[in-house]
Amino acid sequence: MRPTTALLPVTLVVALGGLALPAPALAAGPGPALTVDATTGRHQISPYIYGMNFADEALARDLRLPVDRYGGNATTRYNFRADTSNRAGDWYFENIPNDNPDPASLPKGSETDRFVAENKATGTATIMTVPMIGWVAKDRAKACAFSVAKYGAQQSTDPWSPDCGNGKKPDGSLVTGNDPKDTSVAVGPEYVTDWMTHLKGQFGSAANGGVQFYNLDNEPDLWHSTHRDVRPTGLGYDELRDRTYQYAAAIKAADPQAKTLGPVGWGLNSIFYSGLDQDTCSRTGCWSNPPDKAAHGGQDLGPWYLDQMRAYEQQHGTRILDYFDIHLYPQQSGVFGDAAGDATTQALRLRSTRQLWDPTYVDESWINKPVRFIPRMRELVDQHYPGTKIAMTEYNWGAYGSMNGALAEADVLGIFGREGLDLANLWTAPKSDQPVANAFRIYRNYDGAGGAFGETSVRATSADQEKLAVYAAERASDKALTLVVVNKSGDDLTSPVALTGASAGTAQVYRYSAANLAGVVRQADQPVTATGFTATFPANSITHLVLPRGTTPGDTQAPTAPGKPTVGTVTSDSVALSWAPATDNVGVTGYDVHRVDASGPVKVGSATGTAYTVTGLTADTSYTFVVTARDAAGNVSAASPGVVVRTAPATTPTGGCAVSYAANSWPGGFTATVTIKNTGSTAIDGWKLGFDFPTAGQQVGQGWSATWKQSGVGVTAENLSYNGRLAPGATTSIGFNGTWTGSNPAPTAFTLNGQRCG
Repeated sequence: MRPTTALLPVTLVVALGGLALPAPALAAGPGPALTVDATTGRHQISPYIYGMNFADEALARDLRLPVDRYGGNATTRYNFRADTSNRAGDWYFENIPNDNPDPASLPKGSETDRFVAENKATGTATIMTVPMIGWVAKDRAKACAFSVAKYGAQQSTDPWSPDCGNGKKPDGSLVTGNDPKDTSVAVGPEYVTDWMTHLKGQFGSAANGGVQFYNLDNEPDLWHSTHRDVRPTGLGYDELRDRTYQYAAAIKAADPQAKTLGPVGWGLNSIFYSGLDQDTCSRTGCWSNPPDKAAHGGQDLGPWYLDQMRAYEQQHGTRILDYFDIHLYPQQSGVFGDAAGDATTQALRLRSTRQLWDPTYVDESWINKPVRFIPRMRELVDQHYPGTKIAMTEYNWGAYGSMNGALAEADVLGIFGREGLDLANLWTAPKSDQPVANAFRIYRNYDGAGGAFGETSVRATSADQEKLAVYAAERASDKALTLVVVNKSGDDLTSPVALTGASAGTAQVYRYSAANLAGVVRQADQPVTATGFTATFPANSITHLVLPRGTTPGDTQAPTAPGKPTVGTVTSDSVALSWAPATDNVGVTGYDVHRVDASGPVKVGSATGTAYTVTGLTADTSYTFVVTARDAAGNVSAASPGVVVRTAPATTPTGGCAVSYAANSWPGGFTATVTIKNTGSTAIDGWKLGFDFPTAGQQVGQGWSATWKQSGVGVTAENLSYNGRLAPGATTSIGFNGTWTGSNPAPTAFTLNGQRCG
């Protein structure tokens, strides 16, 4: 990518017969083809993906901010009665009272009260972080955990409070044996109940305008570092589960309609390792065999945690986890930070958004493998706790003050909607006049009058997403087709845009670019035919096009309900369903399958045809399923009659292994996820999976987490270096993108190292 300064207009003077004339502008180069099909790939975009942490009221009002979070390290020990938090490792482990105009009235009028009140004023939902660590700041007085007078000289002290040290001796070793009661007082789940009672008294319950979401603390897998003055050892699997059970159950008891988010891990490692293993292995280098993981059958923390949450619901009849929440900060050098960096760093920032979805992108950091963060999280919940939503209550791609940061943020927000993330909060909110704020405006208020990106995502693809990324959605209010195109290439590009499901007419064009960093600017309208148009997208720009209504303007008639599902193959963890098609005046574009439980219907999958296999179920358990239909205008049918089916009893698979196969299919293509589990009593050191496709028209394309090969209908997948060892009870997930013709049934027989698997 060219440096940003090279993008500014430059006038060249050419000598011609004694006259000085400006040279003609360079023509835009050919750009990748863009394709948008409003009739396929349709799914709802959660409004909560456009959230922030600590947004000011003016910005929240401008963006019609859907959700705002009170979070971060300082909230882990927040005392709502004293309106005081401990700033933890961020600032010398100090108790610092919040500025409060009327301390005598506390807890009424605390910082968190004002936070919720401001959100209510702007129509913004609140995520409140509740302490789960077992300690809160003890009172409203300033205090520090590592007093120099009490614990001796330290490596660094607070310039404004010289007695407050950073907890490290001058030689860099840690101060140990300090008294947690210097700053904090012990509390339990009753503290959360007490606080929620106060919040409900001030603002109502979640269902009546009060706090809707509660984070189960903040990054507990790092407590041993960020809050080591009260928690010097890492948090293990069992203690994380037990604390979640206690505190999440207290939240649900106090406000049953409130939603909980956990485990609120700090990043990718939070899916693999407990805080205890992160603490231990960071000191001893035991990453190849972490002891806490080994004590839990070698299972990664994320799937284990979801299994435990599902077990609680099965035992108690109450869901205590609504969102699987893991934070994400790019680990590539220089990407996460205030500065845009040099041209190399800026190009890396724009590439690094691929870690959110792309199975072919090897993370350019110490991670050094594909991340696929959103699909990874979705697969985990689908396999281990179906119906759980996925969240990222902290993320940050840096460079708020630069166009490069705005490009990355616009790309990220588009990916969130396309990939089906359920909730996200930028850490922290930008200032209203920063370019990153304008990336949000592109989606939330591009015209200053509430103009917004659509709520129903539709299929949009680019022949080269590294140059031009494209995202599309249909807007419910007027059925307009909205497109966001992000030019990350550093060059003006002219691209054809092929359309399906649009109408001829004129598109409105809004753009944010280096030409005017002050805000989004209305451009000349773009003529559009029903089949497409050609447009030039300036270098390093974000363009929002509002296209005429599609081929079904004004259609409000929903499809008929699909037929009652018919049950096919039933296993201990899956049910195959099929149904009679729905009918519609403009055509059915897809079906959604829902599991019906005590809290209502929960979507478990989608299909373009009239069959779907539900996976990730519990053995010997009764389930009720219904199906709804969608049409090209986004209308949704009534639910089909329900079918009740009981999964098969659990069986012990032969050969010490079990394999599950799940596919997300669309016309001509699919993505498959295969999970291998060692059900034997000894470790598997190196594996080779084998299976046959049921039809000759099924082909493996790009694969990940294994070396994939195909000969005829036979497919093999061999382990990579990092996932070849499976301890007893351990699992690994692999997958591939494929193509199909005719039909796309799932394989039914698998072998591992030549041995049949269950």
